[in-house]
Amino acid sequence: MSQFSDETLSLRGSTQGSHVSGRSVESGQSIPCDTDYHVSVIAIRPGRRSNLFSCYFMKTNQYYLYIMTNKFNTVLYTGVTNNLARRVYEHKNKTIKGFTSRYNITKLVYYEIYNNINDAIAREKQIKGGSRKKKINLIKNMNPEFRDLPLE
Repeated sequence: MSQFSDETLSLRGSTQGSHVSGRSVESGQSIPCDTDYHVSVIAIRPGRRSNLFSCYFMKTNQYYLYIMTNKFNTVLYTGVTNNLARRVYEHKNKTIKGFTSRYNITKLVYYEIYNNINDAIAREKQIKGGSRKKKINLIKNMNPEFRDLPLE
């Protein structure tokens, strides 16, 4: 059983048709339960000890466009991923052989978040098609000192 962060609801089960118990929830209300899932209450059915809510789970994906560089900021790499923490880890630890491991790309200096993979890919293509100067200006607007950004 996992708990919702707002302390008013607890989750039972993990598939469509699972039940949520709690208080002060209306039919049709949306309830955020964590960063990956979104719960919507379909119908309220009174239970013996608490109210039970029929609900469904909808995966809310996030996609990241990101730019990384080496410690001297001389090489830029632009990519897209659905898991930024994992992908940055892979770059930093050189777990995947290729361009980023060859050129020591280890600093995350810029990223954008998207809900739609097609939007993230389109933005990646736009950035890759731009000049180095445009990429540097984009980074400087968010991260003027080219610091390695922390992952939240």
